[in-house]
Amino acid sequence: MDTMRESVSLTKAVDLKSCCAAAYQSDWARLLLGESFHPGGLALTEHLGVLLGLAPGQIVLDVAAGQGMSAIRLAQRFGCKVVGVDYGAESIATATATAATAGVADLVSFQQGDAEHLPVADGAFNAVICECAFCTFPDKPTAASEMMRVLKDGGQVGLSDITRSGPVPPDLQGLLAWIACIADAQPLDSYVQYLTSAGLSVDNVERHDTALNAMVRDIQGKLLGTELLVALKQVTLPANADLAQAKMLAKSAATAIAAGTFGYAVITATK
Repeated sequence: MDTMRESVSLTKAVDLKSCCAAAYQSDWARLLLGESFHPGGLALTEHLGVLLGLAPGQIVLDVAAGQGMSAIRLAQRFGCKVVGVDYGAESIATATATAATAGVADLVSFQQGDAEHLPVADGAFNAVICECAFCTFPDKPTAASEMMRVLKDGGQVGLSDITRSGPVPPDLQGLLAWIACIADAQPLDSYVQYLTSAGLSVDNVERHDTALNAMVRDIQGKLLGTELLVALKQVTLPANADLAQAKMLAKSAATAIAAGTFGYAVITATK
């Protein structure tokens, strides 16, 4: 019976990862989220790089790198080498092409992989970043341990993610909400605990709640604009795009953010 439960749990985890990867690779996601798929955009990515003291000669791992924009910006801004790992093969292909177009293919590379089984060697990186993705990993303790494993001694983790205070509202517990980094958002103390339990020492915690609020408001505006363009027959939505459901999710998220249920934080920790 235990073996059966473990098998079912593993199947659900794989399905969830596949759904998240497919969603983030879609034109629908790019339409709503733009070039950067996390609150604060590339400005907050650069801020994270400053906190980590990134510099030329260092090697950085970007976990759940998505379309590769953060990895590319870090290489451009700090001159460091960056390896991006993402679950989605299409995202890896897009990120690789974008890095070549941006002229940083000598500094940035991407490979397909799972955050819970990173396809890289022990102690290979000066820093690991993970932006607005840790809360979507089904096995968070293992993901944190993997970040610890791949760091050099004295290396740092930079984590940014959605936080929650109190229970997640019922209308924000479905698959779409999970993909949107809301359904399994963790209390701030829980993120700290995952990192410290993996053997890391937390150095800095910053709140960036306004970045999350701004992102959701921006998505709401894009949804309204998209709805108008659809009505005017000037744009056709992807077959899997549910505009009404997306509007409802964004409205519920905005209400929860205003009530203080959700926020956004940046955490750095050292091995």
